Amino acid sequence: MESYYWIPTGMILIADLTIRIGLSIRVIMRKRAASVTLAWLVVILLLPFVGAFIYLLFGENRLGEHRAARAAADLEIITRWADSLRRRTRVEWEGVNPECQPLHRQIDTIIGIPTMPGNRLDLITSPADFFRSLIADIDNARSSCFLEFYIWNEGGMADQVVEALIRARRRGVTCRVLLDSIGSKDFFFSPTCQRMRRHGIKIIEALPAGLIRALFVRIDLRNHRKIVTIDGRIGYSGSQNLVDPRYFKQDQGVGQWIDTMVRVEGPVVEIMTASFIYDWLLESRKSMQELTESSDIHPVPPGGRALVQLVPSGPGYGEDTIHNLLLTTIYAAREELVLTTPYFVPDNAILAALKSAAQRGVEVIIILPAKNDSRLVQYASRAHFDQLIEAGVKIMAFSGGLLHAKTITVDRDFCLIGSVNLDMRSFWLNFEMTLFVYDKEFTVRLCDVQRGYLRQARQIRRTELSDRSAGQRFLENCALLVGPLL
Repeated sequence: MESYYWIPTGMILIADLTIRIGLSIRVIMRKRAASVTLAWLVVILLLPFVGAFIYLLFGENRLGEHRAARAAADLEIITRWADSLRRRTRVEWEGVNPECQPLHRQIDTIIGIPTMPGNRLDLITSPADFFRSLIADIDNARSSCFLEFYIWNEGGMADQVVEALIRARRRGVTCRVLLDSIGSKDFFFSPTCQRMRRHGIKIIEALPAGLIRALFVRIDLRNHRKIVTIDGRIGYSGSQNLVDPRYFKQDQGVGQWIDTMVRVEGPVVEIMTASFIYDWLLESRKSMQELTESSDIHPVPPGGRALVQLVPSGPGYGEDTIHNLLLTTIYAAREELVLTTPYFVPDNAILAALKSAAQRGVEVIIILPAKNDSRLVQYASRAHFDQLIEAGVKIMAFSGGLLHAKTITVDRDFCLIGSVNLDMRSFWLNFEMTLFVYDKEFTVRLCDVQRGYLRQARQIRRTELSDRSAGQRFLENCALLVGPLL
């Protein structure tokens, strides 16, 4: 009788071994970054069956056949529009940091979006100021209000935005809201969402998620963008979700979230509007032609002097696009490089670039929140601190709240601001938006904001790291193993 028990046991072992070997070969043959490949091999080989299930859910960039077909169908229209945009755009590079032109060419080559001159940029660092400005612009809207966010959370001034959109809709303004399915899942089931829809505000889930869909698409590919355009002539982008920090995640002990947003007037708003419309049509199942009449994509007259290049990134926008652009940005620094990010889990290439910058005499400063809402990310981040500090990088722990701003300033000459974190998820999985601003005046203002963060931060010293217990180091190194998957 005992021999019969070995039959099912042997079959299970053979099945497990076959799955592990098969998926391991698949992971290796996909030629991804070595750190990502090794992390997935650890998951698959150490967790029988469960590791395979996790990989099948989250290991590949599956967006769904219908969505891919819709994207391909409108690609020709978008390409023609981008070509016409490039033909009617003339940029004067005199007086601009010469490191900016290679970035411009790289972005134009990979994504096809040129630098737009003549923009006015207003830096907004207070949530209340952002909401007041946004509500005023919505109340003055004549044709359209388009909003795209990862999270919409009820409460405080976020509710005032709802009222402003309802007032706009009563005036006949087209109002569209695109929210991430997971980031805003509570909002979709809220009475506020239903009320907005009853008033004619169109609200759509970006990248719908669910147990059934998880079998066919990768559900952790998220739309992390923050975009607003009003009448196709005013835009907003940055790191803040449509949430009032006073009413958001107050039970996590990290303080209020600290963000930066940019209000934009000028030609780059045309591209911001086009980006929203493209995201909208992918989720709404409508064609570009159907949206033409109410798209509000049109040339925008100059509003200032800033050169701005918009960079959407994510699956389908060119492999490693934002990752490679960040590398170019870091290597462009000659005197000073200041970065702020809430989630710092870089790969080896970004780490090497940061250390190289510090070793060649660039003052490299990374400002991180002292307390993070993700314990795993915090452990993985600290595992990198030793080698960065040894190379001369200054790691600053911000204590004024959860610093959620994603900014990079280079030599006080040009800067990046948007939704991209310095982690693997932002580099390769999420749909993100970044403004590359080739303007010294705006960059100096952003540098001043970063200096304000530094006044509320303390430098992490090598002695502090050496005092960590063996258990703490073990946890950090364990987190580092799955860091490429965070």
